[in-house]
Amino acid sequence: MRKVWRGLSVFVVLALSWLAVVPAQAPSNPSAGTTKALQQSGGVASPERVGLSSERLGRIGNAMEQSISEGRIAGAVALVARHGQIVYFKAFGMGDREAKQPMRTDNIFRICSMSKPITSVAVMMLYEEGRFLLNEPVSDFIPEFKNMKVLDPPVPRDTTSPPGALVDAKRPITIFQLLTHTAGLTYPWNARLGKAYNAAGLGTGLLQQEGSTGDSIKRLASLPLLFQPGDAWEYSLADDVLGYLVEKVSGMPLDRFYEERIFKPLGMKDSYFFLPDDKVSRLAAAYAYYPEKGLQVIPEKAVIKEGDFSYSSDYPYRGPRTYFSGGGGLCSTAEDYYRFCQMMLNKGEFKGTRLLSRKSVELMTQDHVQGKVEGMGYGLGFGVNSESRYLTELGSVGGFYWGGFYYTDFVIDPKEDMIAVVMAQLHPTGDINVNARVIRLAYQAIND
Repeated sequence: MRKVWRGLSVFVVLALSWLAVVPAQAPSNPSAGTTKALQQSGGVASPERVGLSSERLGRIGNAMEQSISEGRIAGAVALVARHGQIVYFKAFGMGDREAKQPMRTDNIFRICSMSKPITSVAVMMLYEEGRFLLNEPVSDFIPEFKNMKVLDPPVPRDTTSPPGALVDAKRPITIFQLLTHTAGLTYPWNARLGKAYNAAGLGTGLLQQEGSTGDSIKRLASLPLLFQPGDAWEYSLADDVLGYLVEKVSGMPLDRFYEERIFKPLGMKDSYFFLPDDKVSRLAAAYAYYPEKGLQVIPEKAVIKEGDFSYSSDYPYRGPRTYFSGGGGLCSTAEDYYRFCQMMLNKGEFKGTRLLSRKSVELMTQDHVQGKVEGMGYGLGFGVNSESRYLTELGSVGGFYWGGFYYTDFVIDPKEDMIAVVMAQLHPTGDINVNARVIRLAYQAIND
C-alpha cells in the first residue's frame, strides 16, 4: 500500500487513489493454463459486449508500458471484468527482471493487506452460523483481551509522545470494532507504540515470524491501546486478531479454514499464506524504487527497515510457516482475487456457491467510521465510497476497494457492475501512480 505505513495522513491520501474501477480491452495473451480457468471464472467477452470501448481500454496498456519504460516498475498484471465477464486480462513487463522472466497472467503476488477483506469474509461466515454477535467482546473468545489499558492522553489528542500514563478501558473491544479498525490497536510504525510492538515481537505478515498466531496475539493483548475502543480509527493488526478469532471459533488453523471454506469453493487455486515448493517459481520478484538508485530488486534473506517497521520479500516461502497473518500474509493471483471480488459483487455468491448472504455483504460495504477518519469511508474489511465528496477521481458512490503493501489494488463497483484488479510488486513505490491511472482509464472507457 505505498507509503500508507508511515501514518494515517499518508494512508488517507493513498486511499483516495483507489476510488475507481478498471475496465479494458479484450483479454490479451493469457498464460498457458489460464484460458480454461478464465472460462470457469465466468467467461471472457469483448469490451463492446459489456458497454466498454476497446480503443479506450487500450490506454491502460499505454500507461503500464510507460511506467515500465521509465524504470518505475518491473511488471504488472491488470484484470477488468464487467457484467460477470472478463474483458481485459494482460501481463506487462517482467515478473523477474534479473532472471529475464516475463510477467505472466498467472504470476503469484504478495497481496499483503488485500488479505483483510478475505479475513473479514471468514469472520462473517462464522457470524452467519450463529457463533457470535458482532457486538460481543472479543475477550469472550480470546480472554487475554479482558481488562485492557489505554494510553493517557489517547489518540487523537496525542499522536507522538511515548507511552506514559495508562487508564482502564471504558468498554471491552468488540468484534465489530476489530472489523472496522476502531479497537485502539495499531501497527509497529506507530510513533507512540511502535517500539513496544517491536519489543513484544509481534507478527505483521510481511516478515518471517517464529511461533504461532496465537502466541503473537496474546502478546499484543498485553500492550496498551492507543485510544478507548470505538472512539477513533487506526489502521492496525486488528485483522490478525480476527484471524486468530477464526481459529478459536472454528477449531481450524487459519490456512486450512481459508482453503476449505473460501479458496476451494471459489476455485482460488493459487492463494496461500505460504507457497508450495512447486509454485515458488511463479512468485513475482519484489522491487523497491529509490529516486537516487532507481528500481532495485529486494534480495532474498534481506530484512528491510523503515523506521520501526521491518519487512522482507521471501516470507512466502522461507521461514517457519507458523504465523498466519489475517491482515497481511496472503499471496494470490489476479485471476484468483477476481473470483473473490466477483463473489462480493454478486452479494455473496459465485458460480452457484454461496459464502455469505446478501445482508452480510450489505453490512460489510457500508461506511461505519463516519467522523473518525477524513477523506474515506471504511466498512467491515473494505474501504467504501460512501459519499460523493470522497470521489475526487472517477468512480461511483457505493464502490468498495482496498490495496496491499507491495502495490496491489482492487475495486468493486456495484453501480457499474465492474471489477478491476491490478497487481505489481513494489515498495517503497517512489509515489508512482500507475495503478490509480489504470483505474481512471478504466472508467473513461465506459461506453453505454
